[in-house]
Amino acid sequence: MIDPFGRSITYLRVSVTDRCDLRCVYCMAEDMTFLPRSELLSLEELDCLCGAFIRLGVTKIRITGGEPLVRRDVTTLFRSLAARLGSGSHGGLRELTLTTNGTQLARHAEALHAAGVRRVNVSLDTLDAAKFAAITRWGRLDRVLDGIFAARAAGLAVKINAVALRDLNEDEFDAMLAWCGSHGFDLCLIETMPMGEIGAHRSDQYLPLSLVRSRLRRRWTLAETSYSTGGPARYFDVAETGTRIGFITPMTHNFCETCNRVRLTCTGTLFMCLGQDDAADLRRVLRAGADDAALEEAILAAVARKPKGHDFIIDRCRDAPAVARHMSVTGG
Repeated sequence: MIDPFGRSITYLRVSVTDRCDLRCVYCMAEDMTFLPRSELLSLEELDCLCGAFIRLGVTKIRITGGEPLVRRDVTTLFRSLAARLGSGSHGGLRELTLTTNGTQLARHAEALHAAGVRRVNVSLDTLDAAKFAAITRWGRLDRVLDGIFAARAAGLAVKINAVALRDLNEDEFDAMLAWCGSHGFDLCLIETMPMGEIGAHRSDQYLPLSLVRSRLRRRWTLAETSYSTGGPARYFDVAETGTRIGFITPMTHNFCETCNRVRLTCTGTLFMCLGQDDAADLRRVLRAGADDAALEEAILAAVARKPKGHDFIIDRCRDAPAVARHMSVTGG
């Protein structure tokens, strides 16, 4: 799949649910209204769509949500997708990964590894229990930490994702980098994005990662590296820990010129760009009884509309988000 700007689309992010057991202040409103379960694709339908993308050249699939591990029987989807690892005329699926908030990870870690997952990203914005409860509105830090270490014990490589939030966790990144280094975890920092109404102003939360990186360099030796996981993060080796730190900067420096991703929601809606509203309804095509060829044709037609990039500008988002849908709908 090649988009209109010559970018090869090899990475599919699949949201299996918009539901989450936390309500992080940068992601959701406290009183969320979730999609009716009747609107969600079955796991078998999601698997069918993923198969079409793999046939068209997708080599990496990341399962997301909401919180993907709250979806009942979701490990059956992992097992089915993992059966496609390393097969097919395009080299097949090369990597199957997961982004999770970690709350359910302790009980799923071994099953995920057995299914073929080898790497997980865990969202963890603070190591302070009280602050964690405030950011997530009711989450328990100890439960997430148990999940992280269960994942490591099961043989999963763990990367920690943290959203940089002004006045909330901006004084913690030295400690987080040290903690990650002591346990062999890479750390990835992310700028908050103006998606969905959250009952607060995104501009009040926004912390540019250019500032964070300059602060970190007062203590840490950060060396540029060509390392990449196939996503938008720009990585640096941390000399003192032997681990890496990544920066995802949709606001200060967008990564659109190298975008290789599309996003499939739990309702079968395909978004060609996280920060644009144009989408394709693959559920309609699928449930109309389309054969493989028709389904692939619908996907290719959507990719042919992929825009050059998003236009997130934080100063424009004081009174309303740039995109009305929440990140949990699109897939985090």
